Amino acid sequence: MMIFPVLFLIVFMMHFRNASDFFHFRLHYVPRDPAEVVTALVRAQNHWPMVQDPHILGYLALPFLLLSGYGLYRVSRGQRPRLSAVAMFVTAAGTIYLGGVFGMWTAFYRGLGQVNPRYLDGAIATFRGMTEPQGAFLLTTTLAKLAMIGLAAQSLVLWGLPNVKRSAIVLIVLGCTLFLVFWDLDNWMLIGMMLMAGGFVGLLPVLNPSK
Repeated sequence: MMIFPVLFLIVFMMHFRNASDFFHFRLHYVPRDPAEVVTALVRAQNHWPMVQDPHILGYLALPFLLLSGYGLYRVSRGQRPRLSAVAMFVTAAGTIYLGGVFGMWTAFYRGLGQVNPRYLDGAIATFRGMTEPQGAFLLTTTLAKLAMIGLAAQSLVLWGLPNVKRSAIVLIVLGCTLFLVFWDLDNWMLIGMMLMAGGFVGLLPVLNPSK
């Protein structure tokens, strides 16, 4: 259950070039200039291993998000089976769409690294069009948020159950809320993931009562 938050913490830390970048807090996402992004990627020509791309690590970590959701389901299914099942379904559906988001960005970045520099202007125009917050791109990104909505809902289903710490539930819900409100802002999402990890730790005794 802890593998998902640990891997996602690494994903967000990989976005910072240095420690000071973490302290640049913003209240809304401002996308980087497409010309700057595309020019850097085309010039780099993929001269780094794919594993160094944080989107790849996030993509590969998604099965563990499902396992975390299943862990929450195990805690609540005995006393609230229907609510638990519905909330688990929302988490699973959101995880599928979140995979689409990570897959898109991985394909964009690695694909641009193969573009001939002579086609730079066309690549910039294409990238700008593909990442505009509308159409299929907006749909996939919006549906991906169901993963965090589902985790928050699964946590709230646990409220009032025996041996479940309310502080753990609050941490998970707060973490999911930060993730959703500050979507694409890596420092805020890093804090949100730390809160979620703390909440998961608080639930481990319930998942492993014999330990």
